[in-house]
Formats: sequence, structure tokens, C-alpha cells
Amino acid sequence: MNPRFANIRSALYLPASNARAIEKARGLPCDMVILDLEDSVKPEAKQAARDAAVAAADGFGDRLLAIRINGTGSPWHADDVTAVMGSRAGAVVCPKVESAVEAMQIADASGKPLLAMIETPAGVLTAVEIARAAGVAGLIAGTNDLAATLRLPPDAGRGPLALSFQTIVLAARAAGIVALDGVWNALTDEAGLIADAAAGRRDGFDGKTLIHPNQIAPANAAFGPTDAELEDARALVAAATGGAERFRDRMIETMHVDAAKRLIARADR
Repeated sequence: MNPRFANIRSALYLPASNARAIEKARGLPCDMVILDLEDSVKPEAKQAARDAAVAAADGFGDRLLAIRINGTGSPWHADDVTAVMGSRAGAVVCPKVESAVEAMQIADASGKPLLAMIETPAGVLTAVEIARAAGVAGLIAGTNDLAATLRLPPDAGRGPLALSFQTIVLAARAAGIVALDGVWNALTDEAGLIADAAAGRRDGFDGKTLIHPNQIAPANAAFGPTDAELEDARALVAAATGGAERFRDRMIETMHVDAAKRLIARADR
């Protein structure tokens, strides 16, 4: 996995047209900021948002900054790609990616690592090929559009998306890239967000995409190792002598030691 993407617990979407929100984001504890040129920007504001994103793509320190462009086939796509290419953004995010060829073209044309959004049935079914395409650094589950294209009822929850989620995670793991969970829409439902983020971690995602600064702390907590997990991991590594053996009333072997070392390294980063 590209080290720059290895520790993304929280990725916050912000409209590139909102200068105040962008300035505030420079001090927020999210791991990645995604300046959005797509859904959150009105058609008449696309050019201004594009210019603002390029101008803002600096001054974020070690935090990863990405720009989400409009999708292939939209009238703004080509200009967005050109703008990203000339920016200091660390990555490009593209919605509704449905093929490896499309992914490679975007990564190549923008000159940036691509985080490909999987938001359609076609995208899910080709996620393995997309994840392996040259220049792809990660997959993002686009839950809202995916639920819509699957014609799910508004209250369907995560259950009907389980196969899609696992396909995205499996594709990312096979390719050695990051996998980010979709957004939680209910801005005032913190308990729901906490539960959804916990479910995302159980599904195998590395982190979560967010739509409000208030969601950062719960996401960081859900996808970051807890004190108890760290204590157990360090004790396991210290106790392991090789091969299969007993540790705290469970059997461990090399794979468990490797997993514990990954968790410790994630916390250290």
C-alpha cells in the first residue's frame, strides 16, 4: 500500500466553492480533505470552484489533499482533469468509475494517484480490475449512489450493500490499496454514525468518508486502534516465539503476529 494512503481513518468532503470551510479544514484533525467539484457544486459555479480548489491545494501540511472531479462524460470532466494536473493536490477522486481503462486514463491524464469511487453495479462488478489498474491508490464506496442504482428503499441500511462492500474490500486487499467506507447522511445522529463506522471497520474498510467536521472524531476513533487493542497487540508480539502457540487462551501463529505489527505501525503513524 502506498504509505501516503496507509493511515486514512477520516476523509472529509468539502465543496471547493466554500472558501470559509476550506480555511477551517486546515486545522481539523481529519486525515484527508477532499475538495469537491462534483455533487456539492452548482453548474454555474463549476469554474469558480475549480479555480478555488487549485488555489487551496496547498498549506495542508502533512495532511493528504485530494480533489474530486466530475465524472467521465460530464461537460466539466476534461477541464477538471487539466486543473488537477496543474495543482499541488496529492490525489484525484473520480466518481462512478466503471472500468480499469477509465481508471488508468484518469490517473495518467491527471498525473495523480486515483481514488476510484465505486458507485454503480458495473463498478462493483469490475472493482477487481479497477483496483489493479495502474495509478489507482484506493477505492471508495459511494454508498448513496450505489443504493440508488440498486433501487434500494431509503431505509435499507448497510445490509443489502454487504456484497458490494465485501467486493470493494476484497478488490482493494488483492491489489494492496486502501478501501474507504461511504458517508453517513444523518448529520445529527452521532450514535448512528458511530454504529455505521464500527460496521465499516468490521467490513474491513481502512477509514470512512465524511460530510461534516463533527463526524471526524467518531471516525478517527472507530478506525484507529483502541488502547486495549494496542496493549494486546504489543503483548502478543512480545510473547510470540514462532509457530503456533497459546497466548491469552487463544492460539496464535505468524499471521496473528503480522496483524499485530500492522496495528502497532498504524498507531505509530
